[in-house]
Amino acid sequence: MSGIHHVTAIAGRADRNLDFHTRVLGLRLVKKTVNFDDPGTWHLYYGDAQGRPGTILTFFPWEHAAPGQLGVGETQETAFRIPAGALGYWTHRLLEKGVTHGAPEKRFGETVLPFTDPDGMRFALIGVPGAESENGWSAGEIPAEHAIRGFHGVTLLVNDAAPTAAILTDVLGFREVARDGALARYRGDAPLGAHVDLRAAGDFPRGRMGRGSVHHIAFRAVDDAAQTAMAGKLAADHNMHPTGQKDRNYFRSIYFREPNGILFEIATDQPGFAVDEPASELGRSLKLPQFLEPRRAEIEARLPPLEAA
Repeated sequence: MSGIHHVTAIAGRADRNLDFHTRVLGLRLVKKTVNFDDPGTWHLYYGDAQGRPGTILTFFPWEHAAPGQLGVGETQETAFRIPAGALGYWTHRLLEKGVTHGAPEKRFGETVLPFTDPDGMRFALIGVPGAESENGWSAGEIPAEHAIRGFHGVTLLVNDAAPTAAILTDVLGFREVARDGALARYRGDAPLGAHVDLRAAGDFPRGRMGRGSVHHIAFRAVDDAAQTAMAGKLAADHNMHPTGQKDRNYFRSIYFREPNGILFEIATDQPGFAVDEPASELGRSLKLPQFLEPRRAEIEARLPPLEAA
């Protein structure tokens, strides 16, 4: 199944991040854990009812992080899919909630409503005909018929599109399907998170990672064997050498920087977010990997306060 598994970004205040993504956008908080490499920092996961691959948006909230600056070698935009008939609802909602947003525009024949979150991360809502038949999470004020369905895809800002395109098509299972001005669209076969758009910017300055920046994009591997095959192809055919596998509790991951410098991850679909708590209880309590459990009291004392969603 080729598509996006999750998108991970850098935020500022954790409580503000939680409020925006659960209450304004209506995503489900599916996991409260910590950055395994920096356990004093929250790692918050948002998604649909089950936290399916293709719906998962995650954040490292560092309250004092400096703002990022967009440039080549970065994700320019992360796009969600909504039913085409929900665009009017969302335009009104963004106005009502004071969310910074742009005017609707057309890309690849689709209506796109761009907006930013409180940390300046660039998002879009894309009206997709037929998306009303897909499941949407709804447990708050957003009616189910208007709810976000998951990712549509991402737009990557690159210096030279060709080498990134080669990784997408030869290793990650995407294919080029359209061009629209400076954008080239690649599509996978997953029902969610199936689109990657490449915008070739030439000698545009490189970006600076910070608050509001996407840290990495994770692509799907159905299992360990598929991930191993992808890693082998990266090394043998593209001279790219991913990390060894890292156990992230809810998936197993390898990482590499694609030729334009964007950090890519390949994450397994399994075991999923219900591995350490029932699906009905997702996101309600702090979950730690076994190697951090002995430090729970210390970690809980260091984490910034976070009101339950």
